[in-house]
Amino acid sequence: MAVDHYENFPVASILLPAHLRPAVKAIYAFARSADDIADEGDAEPAQRLAALAAYEKQLDKIEAGTALADPMFQTLADVIHQYRLPLTPFRDLLSAFKQDVVTKRYQDFDSLLDYCRRSANPVGLLMLHLYQAATPENVRDSDAICSSLQLINFWQDVAIDWEKERIYLPREDLQRFSVSEQDIAGATNNQAWRALMQFEINRARAMMLAAAPLARRLPGRIGWELKMVVQGGLRILERLEQADGDVFRHRPKLGKTDWCAILWRTIVM
Repeated sequence: MAVDHYENFPVASILLPAHLRPAVKAIYAFARSADDIADEGDAEPAQRLAALAAYEKQLDKIEAGTALADPMFQTLADVIHQYRLPLTPFRDLLSAFKQDVVTKRYQDFDSLLDYCRRSANPVGLLMLHLYQAATPENVRDSDAICSSLQLINFWQDVAIDWEKERIYLPREDLQRFSVSEQDIAGATNNQAWRALMQFEINRARAMMLAAAPLARRLPGRIGWELKMVVQGGLRILERLEQADGDVFRHRPKLGKTDWCAILWRTIVM
């Protein structure tokens, strides 16, 4: 999942085997810090892109086996070599973060999915590699789950993204449901908006449910963790529906009651 999803799914530290926690921490440190470069502070776009390019050069050094002065990247290099992790997922993350700096709109769903392929799917792929479970079937379903989680995050954060001058709802969907950018700016929760949100909710849910068997295929802790992630995503979709799509005034967040429901559904699953 994309790094900003951890606020909704804080289960990794509980369910991860102790020997994998340093590796996950190193991956998270890389992804979180790179994401912050793209999103946080008041740097100019050129400065953000230059800083992300510097991260790419560090990955080049890891690939070449060159000495690294930065402790974060040295730790990451040790993890990559220990677990024989591919470098492509890390490069894909940086590609997505760079895109966030320059791209504020998406014309169609396919272009949005391409962004998810690089912003969300790499983390799931790296987790499968850590668990030595990166089979083609597992990767396919992991990609669908991670992309679904990214979409869910977009749907719940429409108002937050607008403040960053970003709209992740595809333009073709806005046009289909006669919703304008002015409607988003004005936090308009009319019938057209509710229909659009229900359409997007249904699409994300279908992706999640189609790939959910992965959580039952994976054994042990990774299976339990993924079941909770799946149920957490589905729970947020329920919250979106309960708010009638009004993410402007009722942004869904998981509370204690939600986590009790997620735990029960995980056990049943």
